[in-house]
Amino acid sequence: MTTAVAWIAPICALVGIVTAGYLGSWVIKQDPGPDKMHNISKKIQQGAAAFLAAEYKVLGVFVVVVAVVMALALSWQTAAAFVTGAVLSAAAGYAGMFVATRANTRTAHAAEESVARALNVSFKSGLTMGLCVASFALMGLSLWLILLVFGIDLTNAELIHVRIGMVEGFATGASAVALFARVGGGIYTKAADVGADLVGKVEAGIPEDDPRNPATIADNVGDNVGDVAGMGSDLFESYTGSILAPTILAATFGAIGGYFSTGDFVFALVTPVCIAACGIITSIIGLFAVRAKEGAELHKALNRGTYLAAILEICVIFGIFNIWNSQADGAQPLWLMGSVLCGLVAGIAIGKITEYFCSDHYSPVHNIAESAETGAATVIIEGLGTGMLSTIAPILLVALAIIGAFICGQNAFPNAVVEMGGIAAGLYGVGLAATGMLSNTAITIGVDAYGPVADNAGGIAEMAGLPEEIRDRTDALDAVGNTTAAIAKGFAISSAGLAATSLFVSYQATMHAQIAGFTLTLTDPLIVAGIFIGAMMPFMFAALTMGAVSRAAHAMVEEVRRQFREIPGIMEYENEPEYDKCVAISTQSALREMMLPGILAVVVPIIIGCFNPAMLGGFLAGAVATGMLLAIFMSNSGGAWDNAKKYIEQGNHGGKGSEAHKAAVVGDTVGDPFKDTSGPSMNILINLMTIIALTFSPLFIMVQGLGIF
Repeated sequence: MTTAVAWIAPICALVGIVTAGYLGSWVIKQDPGPDKMHNISKKIQQGAAAFLAAEYKVLGVFVVVVAVVMALALSWQTAAAFVTGAVLSAAAGYAGMFVATRANTRTAHAAEESVARALNVSFKSGLTMGLCVASFALMGLSLWLILLVFGIDLTNAELIHVRIGMVEGFATGASAVALFARVGGGIYTKAADVGADLVGKVEAGIPEDDPRNPATIADNVGDNVGDVAGMGSDLFESYTGSILAPTILAATFGAIGGYFSTGDFVFALVTPVCIAACGIITSIIGLFAVRAKEGAELHKALNRGTYLAAILEICVIFGIFNIWNSQADGAQPLWLMGSVLCGLVAGIAIGKITEYFCSDHYSPVHNIAESAETGAATVIIEGLGTGMLSTIAPILLVALAIIGAFICGQNAFPNAVVEMGGIAAGLYGVGLAATGMLSNTAITIGVDAYGPVADNAGGIAEMAGLPEEIRDRTDALDAVGNTTAAIAKGFAISSAGLAATSLFVSYQATMHAQIAGFTLTLTDPLIVAGIFIGAMMPFMFAALTMGAVSRAAHAMVEEVRRQFREIPGIMEYENEPEYDKCVAISTQSALREMMLPGILAVVVPIIIGCFNPAMLGGFLAGAVATGMLLAIFMSNSGGAWDNAKKYIEQGNHGGKGSEAHKAAVVGDTVGDPFKDTSGPSMNILINLMTIIALTFSPLFIMVQGLGIF
């Protein structure tokens, strides 16, 4: 019965893949505009494809090395699942980027007709990305679960435990590739962006995306490799983790602990993939609600699609739990609807809070713009304060979601009366809250990924010399895109906290069952030391990635200055800049700088876990807490700085070219690596380190058994 129900997931994933193919082909069939626009788009396509090809070669070596280690230390099935997760994550990012780099010129051309037409093209490109991410992730994960877990004897506790550990390899592969893709793409795009802004806009006084700026092609390429391909891999791993977390909990506590009855255990295993499967269908339906009339507020059109998908998903999830309720074996699964709602409501609320702090419709961004009148220093101070303040409500909401989901989970399994059984039931509810928060990942990514397409469209309009009104339309799309991107990051960060909490407890239960006397207590100095080291890890990671952007941007700034100085006629449009040299600088810097942070995220948890598994538990707790705070702070600060600049460019506080505008550009430049490199990498970091701990737990147990430490 379990296997039969689970086949709903790959079937819905296949529907998503087919729909993504249709939407992508529709976008590509649209008119790309005149040859001048089309040729600029081709340069962006070629630069993005070349970077991804080089990045995936480096990642290929890393994946092969880790897979060999997994095969030797764990099992060949774990290694195969790892490779599958890595390949599908990369494939989803590439598929979305392929369409996005072709949608840019088509969006710019559509903007000549109307902003509504441009939104239609760019959003369908974004939803292509969203459906690829959700469908590829669900297809791969559900097939591995069907192959290794759902079809075996559910009373064989030891076999269930071993098999679910193999499936964890899939999530490990997804997280590893996501971290490298997000960091590498983020370094690439921000090096180009900072170079283009500091020299072009501030020093030379030319508009953004002016064809005379040597870094402008690299900047537009970066929007795709960082904010499309990198973001896609990011949400791929968050989505995978949100599905796998409650499944692992069900397997750990249901099979090993025996806290759920056999009948309820079956439903507990398959429910997360069924919820995710329905989310793909509701996201497709939400597409039809995204329509904008000329002059209408764009974010309202996008919100309609998101809210429709959410309402439909709630109705479908209620139906799933109602079916379970009719066949429950001692459980009251309708309570789990409360757990899912805790996640969904928290996710939507965090999205609205993020919108408040990052949108140019509200006072936080207006205050930053006003502070620009007194210089760049006050812009940075105000932006930092805004980002810090923006952490309060999301963290409180996540805390309330954890408590609410835990209580609902306990009430759903009233027969799990023993202490650990009650904890197991409650934490299963917490895991489902993460699933509910990201159940509509496809449309969430669609609303996010349209932004870089609109940004590219504005760049192409500027470089092709289209009328100012066309750039105004694409800028309107881009400004909304900055806010929706921040909202999507909020979802990813919050769900990572919920999923990491669930995975952390699964790690604790696994170690407790296998190592005599294993406990996590604050009276153990090794655990306290682990908490401090884990709390430091996100700061070290942020320092490495910010430093990488700084070094790459320095090289970019020097190159742009050199070209302005040595190539005659650039400013008079008599000679074309050497765009390819700037593209090469971003590519080489990103590939060189992304390796150390990514390797540390994989190696450090393994070393600590081999030394002392309990210390690793403390390490994970510290990393999750500070990682979430840093992620929210950095992402929201960067989003607010960006939209403060755009708010001034609309004519406020002196408009473009004013001293306030120059100060806001500096703030936006500081915010670029905050919101597009370091900040969005934090949720991947905490997810990756947590899943690494679970996946390599057999190795830690073996090392402890040998008495090496």
